[in-house]
Amino acid sequence: MQTYPRVIMPILTLILCGYGYEMLVARPTLLYQGEPQAISALNTNTWFRTLRNNGFIVGYSDLRGNPLWVEYALKPVADNAPRLKRPARFQTDWRGLNRVSHDDYTKSGFDRGHNAPNFAMSTLYGKYGQADSFLMTNISPQRPKLNQQLWQRLEEVEISYFAKSFGKVWVITGPIFDEKPEKMSSSLWHIDIPKAFYKIYITEESDSKPAFSLAFIMPQNVTGKEPLSQFVTTIDTIESQTGLDFLRDFDDKTEAHLEGSIETTPWNLNAVSKLPSRYP
Repeated sequence: MQTYPRVIMPILTLILCGYGYEMLVARPTLLYQGEPQAISALNTNTWFRTLRNNGFIVGYSDLRGNPLWVEYALKPVADNAPRLKRPARFQTDWRGLNRVSHDDYTKSGFDRGHNAPNFAMSTLYGKYGQADSFLMTNISPQRPKLNQQLWQRLEEVEISYFAKSFGKVWVITGPIFDEKPEKMSSSLWHIDIPKAFYKIYITEESDSKPAFSLAFIMPQNVTGKEPLSQFVTTIDTIESQTGLDFLRDFDDKTEAHLEGSIETTPWNLNAVSKLPSRYP
């Protein structure tokens, strides 16, 4: 009987050390100014599990079959940076309770829309970052004109212009749903179809420089050729539509300013707002 404590204590120590590393070291390095949280803990539509990946972190909803938020950091990428070959298929995430697969989107009319983008993850974080970006827990249903044109343009701008301008930019992104969203009929699993998608950009605050923010909401029914500036919004608006609270670790005054204001000048948005998509 006395041998049990000798076995159990090392196991408990390993579990506690692993949990401490995850919560105090691993996750915080992928977050800026705190992890997004549900505004109301009673709202099941905003329940999520946090999944850490190579280069990005996900708040995944097994109930919706979508990530509710995805966060990653961008740094400048050289123009001649090598590109990894794009995987042929998306992979079911072993951590997902609902087992959504690549084939669940086939003939659905929706693209498998990345939240953490393939190009940025593969270029900045290598083959493991790219592989994780192709997990279905990073994917949401997107209409082709949004995914392949307008959203692609914004992803191009964020790494080719925003990151180069500021040196480092944090991105929080995810879907927005109607109160009673349509479900993906092509899947046996429950996958809610978003009505829109959001992106929040934040620069790091320092003693010599304040943080800057920029936010977008892009609906599914776009033509793809609209100027990016047409979809600028406030973080407060995104919070009200998602039920999530962002940037909680900023002091109250800074958070209120960043979340309630629209300042496009630091981002030089007018210069990149109408850049064309790489796809016709």
